[in-house]
Amino acid sequence: MFRSLRRALCAAAAALLLPLIPLAAAPQAQAADAGGAGYWHTSGRQILDASGQPVRVAGINWFGFETSNNVVHGLWARDYKSMIDQIRTTGYNTLRIPFSDDILKPGAMPGSIDFSAGKNADLQGLTSLQVLDKIVGYAGQTGVKVILDRHRPDGAGQSALWYTAAVPESTWIANLKSVAGRYAGNPVVVGIDLHNEPHDPACWGCGDTTRDWRLAAQRAGNAVLSVNPNLLIFVEGVQTFDGVSGWWGGNLMGVARYPVQLDVPNRVVYSAHDYATSVAQQSWFSDPAFPANMPGIWDKYWGYIFKQNIAPVWVGEFGTTLQSTVDQKWLAALVDYLRPTSTYGADSFHWTFWSWNPNSGDTGGILKDDWQTVDTVKDGYLTSVKAPGFAPGTGGGDPGDPGDPGGGTAACTAAYTVGSDWGGGFNADVKVTNTGTTAIGSWKVTWTWPGSQKVTSMWNASYTQSGSTVTATNAAHNGALAAGGSASFGFGAAPGGGSVPSVSCTAA
Repeated sequence: MFRSLRRALCAAAAALLLPLIPLAAAPQAQAADAGGAGYWHTSGRQILDASGQPVRVAGINWFGFETSNNVVHGLWARDYKSMIDQIRTTGYNTLRIPFSDDILKPGAMPGSIDFSAGKNADLQGLTSLQVLDKIVGYAGQTGVKVILDRHRPDGAGQSALWYTAAVPESTWIANLKSVAGRYAGNPVVVGIDLHNEPHDPACWGCGDTTRDWRLAAQRAGNAVLSVNPNLLIFVEGVQTFDGVSGWWGGNLMGVARYPVQLDVPNRVVYSAHDYATSVAQQSWFSDPAFPANMPGIWDKYWGYIFKQNIAPVWVGEFGTTLQSTVDQKWLAALVDYLRPTSTYGADSFHWTFWSWNPNSGDTGGILKDDWQTVDTVKDGYLTSVKAPGFAPGTGGGDPGDPGDPGGGTAACTAAYTVGSDWGGGFNADVKVTNTGTTAIGSWKVTWTWPGSQKVTSMWNASYTQSGSTVTATNAAHNGALAAGGSASFGFGAAPGGGSVPSVSCTAA
């Protein structure tokens, strides 16, 4: 809601004047997927992978393709592979990538990409769609899934309805089919969010084909599935139903009476957006019962769909600057409502936090303004709802197991893996595993580089460096590991080109 208050973004640099390259087919290959193998489908309120195992979407929004840059933001500061590596090691298993129809225009080119010191070298000369191909391809190699979000009809701004005078419904549907067909056979892209935040005068179930978002979603969803029947179709809510208003895209009250019905079964996921006071005030924030009133609010607008086993529910956007006490209480309450992974596993609400980018004016991001450093306080709120087997600190053992009260052996090992190396620098992941017979409360990892490498940033751990020796210590949220459990942290360093050192791990 109140979208005009959103997205105070950094000014886009002039588009790079690069030679056009003929449109290439999207890459098909992907690595083994930690986020759930193959394409996904629904069963009641759950999302299942290709083998029928439940999965949890626990991801992040990385925006920019919907702006005049025609590409994800931050590539003026970082290599795209290092960005995806960091997203992965921070524990997010899915990327929601907003785009506008502008990137579907012939020859649409990205702007504001830094190619110095070897960064983004394989993106030079590519169109916006070809850059998207590269991002999808590398995300798949790291095990991160992608949901594409048709965010805006053009880079100028959000629209209440799914069409405008300049971008009619026929263009919207044709472009959705083009995107769906582009990634047919590539299960890294698991679904499409048909349109971002429909709001007044959009309606749900009113029967007016010029305003009824539910009917439009059925038309578009069936068109997408006609060219790629394996995709999930993500359908957001509206603003107002039966005179009750909420956040733009956040009101799914109409689903109970008017569900979305598609030609291919088990493909619909309903999507809500929810925000805090840093975006706009709502009446429930001033309720004397706040925050205890919030579960009832969420139940009314969208939570009932999950609780009544109608369909999966994905909170596609939620975020805050986290500056006010109200916002802190709101985020804590919402995370608890989304169902902790340690208790419920993948039988939970799905989510993608807004945003990875720091340059969302009224929410900020998981990254700080340097485009390198993780806001560990904000990210820490999300730790309990990250995906099973994927988030740092949630692998292996039973997170509720207090360990051996009679004492046992405390031990750990660490595995160091280089995710990307562009010569001028590199990113690496370190996975810590409790190999002892009892739970541990903290861990410390040490290594010595043979060269002149220096850590430039680290996430999900703190560090000291003396000469070429680095000591990394767990963060507050990932030090405790049950026997067999694991946690991960990542870092950036420079220069690149070095060999992988031996690492040691000490547990306590």
